[in-house]
Amino acid sequence: MRLVTALAPLALLAATIPAYAGTITIEGRGEVRAAPDMALINSGVTTQGTTAREALDANTAAMADLLATLKEAGIEARDIQTSGFSVNPNYVYSDNRDSNGYTLPPKINGYQVSNTVTVAVRDLEELGAILDKSVNVGANTINGISFSVADPTELYNEARKKAFADARAKAELYATAASATLGELESISESQNINSPIPMPMYARADVAQAAVPVEAGEMTFEIGVNVQWELDAQATN
Repeated sequence: MRLVTALAPLALLAATIPAYAGTITIEGRGEVRAAPDMALINSGVTTQGTTAREALDANTAAMADLLATLKEAGIEARDIQTSGFSVNPNYVYSDNRDSNGYTLPPKINGYQVSNTVTVAVRDLEELGAILDKSVNVGANTINGISFSVADPTELYNEARKKAFADARAKAELYATAASATLGELESISESQNINSPIPMPMYARADVAQAAVPVEAGEMTFEIGVNVQWELDAQATN
């Protein structure tokens, strides 16, 4: 009788512990949209010359004007970075052939110098005017514009909350369908993604209008993906 009495509490305790039924791993996604607050411009000057020295001197003068204009427009020195520099010969190809019938090698007909800078514009209201001023002062190549958010920390944190809530809602649905309940949280892993318009190359023309270049920043999407794993506890049956 004493043995039966002693075993009764143990049996009651076992009945209250859910039975382990395996694990469930669910992917969740969270997305937050926000307007960018800064832009990166890759622009510069390409010059031609009979000699490399001539092309370089012309390029140096034009780049000095461009950098001065950017700084006068309020761009800080820390936001201007040289991103490309090249000196290349211009070749002229001929259809003429030598006495053996081979095509003659190309000849150098001048030189081309290119110098580009990446500029961070932190006041988007000035972006169109800065593009216009850059072209007016001699920037004849603009290789693209990309937008970003200077500090996306809070945006990502909000996306994380949404991603985990999405994963948990799906997991609870599957657990209910499997006659189980979610148990202990086992693991969480995440991936980040930013969706923004792809910058397209833009080439300046001599007849660019004097008005500020129209620019639309639109919105960016900050997305977090999570993979979450829980234990599954089988529901007790009577």
